[in-house]
Amino acid sequence: MLPWDTLRVDEYTWEQREAIAYWWTLLSVFDASAPPVFAEALIKTYQDHDEDPVRRCFFSVVRDEQNHEQMCGLVITKMLEHPDPLTYEPKTELGKLAQRNAKWLYHNGARYWDGYRKAVPKYDLAVLFSSFLMGEIAAATIFKQMAEAASEPLFEEAFRKIGRDEGRHMAICLTLMERDYPKLEPVDKPLITKQIRAGYLFLSAVLFEPPEAFWELPPDFIDVQRRCEAVCRDAGFNIPEYEEKKENWRKAILNLKAALDRYDIPFPAIPEVDLSGEEVSDADLGTIIPVF
Repeated sequence: MLPWDTLRVDEYTWEQREAIAYWWTLLSVFDASAPPVFAEALIKTYQDHDEDPVRRCFFSVVRDEQNHEQMCGLVITKMLEHPDPLTYEPKTELGKLAQRNAKWLYHNGARYWDGYRKAVPKYDLAVLFSSFLMGEIAAATIFKQMAEAASEPLFEEAFRKIGRDEGRHMAICLTLMERDYPKLEPVDKPLITKQIRAGYLFLSAVLFEPPEAFWELPPDFIDVQRRCEAVCRDAGFNIPEYEEKKENWRKAILNLKAALDRYDIPFPAIPEVDLSGEEVSDADLGTIIPVF
């Protein structure tokens, strides 16, 4: 159980409430995609006649991610006194801009889903694990940090529990990689390299800032998001600053690289966080399979 009775939304201004709701809306673009993404993977485990413990692991991930999606929705509803951030009537100028940003995020989420549905049938589960693992390492990083910085008991406990779930998902992915990666076909390794780069591009929208070359966004999107984050920090909802985000993302990617290096899989260059590696120029929607 979470301490919902400790949240006093009337202690926040409407601008603060709309900014905090925007952050949870941003998170929900990823958390709302996770249940169907892992459900597709669960179905694939049955189609591939994988062992029963593996199927049960993916079922548990679907359940967890549904809980995370519900958490996003409940906070948004509490903050806005409305169940849907897209049909809500904003009360401040920043709230109007934040809602416009949210609609662009959902538009891009739909693009991602279409790409995911096309990509899943092409690959074995072993190839997908790297993208799943990238999402879980990144999630564990951000939720641990948010829990430590939270001033609201509700948010601190929610982030702690979500981070614990993501750590368990990460362990599942690592265990399956240890089972299957020694048997990887050489042709699969470049696909994993490509997916890691594409995963960085996608997940940076919540963990860092969305790369303009990949995301379809208005010119002032990042400026509006930074303004929302500043309002959140002033309200005690401590979203990491730009350089802190960059360093945390870099550490998460290095952790992933350490896991993949054991299997001689080339790691992509990610210059945005000062990491060199193999250049990937065609990380298109057909290869993106990261989840959060």
